[in-house]
Amino acid sequence: MNVRQRTITKEISASGVGLHTGANVTITFCPAAENHGFKFQRVDLNGHPIIDADADNVTDTSRGTTITQNGASVSTIEHVMASLIGMDLDNVLIKLDGPETPIMDGSSIQFIDLLEEAGTIEQNADREYFTIPHNITYTEADRKVEIVAMPLDDYRFTCMIDYNSPVLGSQHAGINTIAEFKKEIASCRTFCFLHELEYQLQHNLIKGGDLNNAIVIVDKEVTKDELNHLAKLFNRKDIDVAPQGILNNMELRYQNEPARHKLLDMIGDLALVGMHLKGHIMAARPGHAANVAFAKKIKAAIKKEKNKKTLKVYDPYAKPLYDVTQIMEILPHRQPFLFVDKILELSKNHVVGLKNVTINEEFFKGHFPGAPVFPGVIQIEAMAQVGGILVLSTVPDPSNYLTYFLKIDNVRFRAQVSPGDTIIFRCDLLEPIRRGIAQMKGVGMVGEKIVVEAEMMAQISKVKQTEPAQQ
Repeated sequence: MNVRQRTITKEISASGVGLHTGANVTITFCPAAENHGFKFQRVDLNGHPIIDADADNVTDTSRGTTITQNGASVSTIEHVMASLIGMDLDNVLIKLDGPETPIMDGSSIQFIDLLEEAGTIEQNADREYFTIPHNITYTEADRKVEIVAMPLDDYRFTCMIDYNSPVLGSQHAGINTIAEFKKEIASCRTFCFLHELEYQLQHNLIKGGDLNNAIVIVDKEVTKDELNHLAKLFNRKDIDVAPQGILNNMELRYQNEPARHKLLDMIGDLALVGMHLKGHIMAARPGHAANVAFAKKIKAAIKKEKNKKTLKVYDPYAKPLYDVTQIMEILPHRQPFLFVDKILELSKNHVVGLKNVTINEEFFKGHFPGAPVFPGVIQIEAMAQVGGILVLSTVPDPSNYLTYFLKIDNVRFRAQVSPGDTIIFRCDLLEPIRRGIAQMKGVGMVGEKIVVEAEMMAQISKVKQTEPAQQ
């Protein structure tokens, strides 16, 4: 059964301060059309620029996650993003009149409450999931960070943190399904160590910081004078250290609230993949930088899977549209420089041809004769000749025209090609041919494996007819 996309039913707003900027900001969640995704809009800037919530737009992860696009940035987006995923939404526009989302109480629960008040509605378009196809891993040896995504027909999280702190110790948190987010994770607040708080205060890095929006873990001996100084900074009568090793300004909502908050951050950062996920995410010592790097790995896996789905596997033994004799009526190339044996498909926008790689090719005499490999430059030439069939099919008499390649970009050789292989090339026009200029994307496959790909630009040129000599 297909799951439909969801948005909210009405606009809804809340105001607060940015944790790092201290600026008052109003956040407004707005309904959005199908396939819109999650986007932020800076309504305080000229032109009201929009920023896609995408891992490729992340520009800073030092004190939260910042995204930048169209000359505008939005900081500390992770708690908002986690609430959108936790509410099972797909399409929302988030308007801000400042550079940072409001910190609220340091968790996602107030955003969840807002979205619930706005209400959600099912849309007509189906939701697209990315199901993790195999284990995807990310590690940072120096920080002992390990993250793995494993196949699962749900969205499950397991998180472990270990800061080498006698107060915090090692903590674990997990949810079996994203439906548990509101109850188990959403209300868990951000945390910091006392030494970090002192540094940030000294360097004016948390202008909106307040003891109401963060758990402060006391990881060192602290004097009464230091506590009095903190109380004065935060306009409190007095501050002390609670038995749990945190400042007594608040009580923990869960014994492992810090680990649960790290899980919250991870859900928010992985929302920047741009699709709902199905898989089991297990993380040890995650942070924003690692989360975003991992999101980019998942995005790369999505791209790879999409390429697999769009690339058809062709039968090299199928009856050809053109055999080699017919190909020579179109292309001017001849042996030993003709590298197309068959054309399998041809339309206005694409062509499929193949090259049988045999050991008796002339170049194998000198190209690694002890370990013959089909040269990459000849793979590109063969691809270009297949593309030439497509280009020349657009003119009335191919024998009166030649194709000259002007540019080749983004060439990648993904696997070796050896004698006995058959490469099937597919070339697709990237845009209609204009003024005799053709731009194509070419892919070469051996079986189901992509071995080479490139983007090519060619020009159709009419053959100059030589005048007969005068008698």
